[in-house]
Amino acid sequence: MSPSTAANFVGSILAVDAAVSSAIHTAAKPFLPPFILLLLEISADFRFSFPVSLSLLLSPPLRPFLIPFLLGLLLDLIFVGIVKMIFRRARPAYNHPSMSAAVSADHYSFPSGHASRVFFVAASVHFFTYSSPMVSPSYSFLDGWVRDRGDGAVKGEVVVGVWIWATVTAVSRILLGRHYVLDVAAGACLGVLEALFALRFLRFDQIFGWW
Repeated sequence: MSPSTAANFVGSILAVDAAVSSAIHTAAKPFLPPFILLLLEISADFRFSFPVSLSLLLSPPLRPFLIPFLLGLLLDLIFVGIVKMIFRRARPAYNHPSMSAAVSADHYSFPSGHASRVFFVAASVHFFTYSSPMVSPSYSFLDGWVRDRGDGAVKGEVVVGVWIWATVTAVSRILLGRHYVLDVAAGACLGVLEALFALRFLRFDQIFGWW
């Protein structure tokens, strides 16, 4: 495939992506109050998720999750920024005017950083729950909300709830006009891969016996 043919092929995909994304945004706009979508946006903002993740310190059995989780969030922030600067895809022209870019890379659309972040969180909770025993005789306030008192694992309804939040938040990026469909799909896939990497290679508690 020649460079010109490849460019035309990619251009056609992006044109279809833009048309589908615009149609979804236009169809949903009359039914969804912007403030709901903005609340979802705030819930997935790095400036919110990073300090909230420190609450894991309240639960000793969950502390091994903290280091790979925080490092994964940082990895996501760096990698998404690099990819955005490489592709430099402009955001939709109908992007909601309330957006404020924290860094220059935020002006670009591909991939969706919010989608990668929420799917990183959901996948991390899912993989950590089913790969790490968390039996502990003590239960903190946080444990009472998220852990089962029988086997100590994160409650199934918590895992399901996190996946639902991640999915709804990712879709809201299209509905709000922040991103195109491909941006969100790429971000979601990236987040899952980052979770696999973080829990496989950044579990320093397994290497050094921390906590």
